[in-house]
Amino acid sequence: MKNIFLLDMDDTLLDFLKAERANLAHTFRAVGVDADEKMIARFHAINDGLWKALERGEISREALKVRRFGLLFEAYNISADPAAAAREYITHFPEVCFPFDGAAEFLGELKRRGRVYLVTNGGTLIQTAHIAAAGFAPFLDGAFISEEMGADKPSLAFADYVEAHIANYRRESAVWIGDSLTSDGACADARGIDFILFASRGAPAGYPRRCAENYRDVLAYLDEM
Repeated sequence: MKNIFLLDMDDTLLDFLKAERANLAHTFRAVGVDADEKMIARFHAINDGLWKALERGEISREALKVRRFGLLFEAYNISADPAAAAREYITHFPEVCFPFDGAAEFLGELKRRGRVYLVTNGGTLIQTAHIAAAGFAPFLDGAFISEEMGADKPSLAFADYVEAHIANYRRESAVWIGDSLTSDGACADARGIDFILFASRGAPAGYPRRCAENYRDVLAYLDEM
């Protein structure tokens, strides 16, 4: 029986794409950039690629914050200041939060079954604000945020820190739930922890392991474990 639940936040409990779009719209207005849907999609692709580079240890978190805007503005020959855009984006993002329908209720059910911990690569200021805004705090036994830990998923340092800071932790009692195979899945696999991929927009083609498209699916898997 699983009773230690390790959950990612963005695109698992929170609609990150919706929040990103809303925050980008604000940021572009603030720095005087007239952005269309194509530009927003380009930013998302750039941002996603840089986060994957962060996971591989190829770029620092601070460099990522500015570089994503630098690459976008270079691609569109825009003269706006990437550093100013980065500051606006980070400053405003704590105010933008869209929990998935049923996320709080899902956490409540997990809390009834055991202990619930968030495991996120997000920034401390943003994720702390989002936990409060989404109403998640009453259901949590802890939150592991990479920026304050000094280690990012999927590093062994991140997974080791999580395991060392959960009292009476047993790997066979734990399950990791998240949307990313390269961060959440990799952390779980490195430590021999059961993993459930949360893919609200559909499973990757040919993915052979546990994949949930909604919280009912997650609970059904847990009932079998």
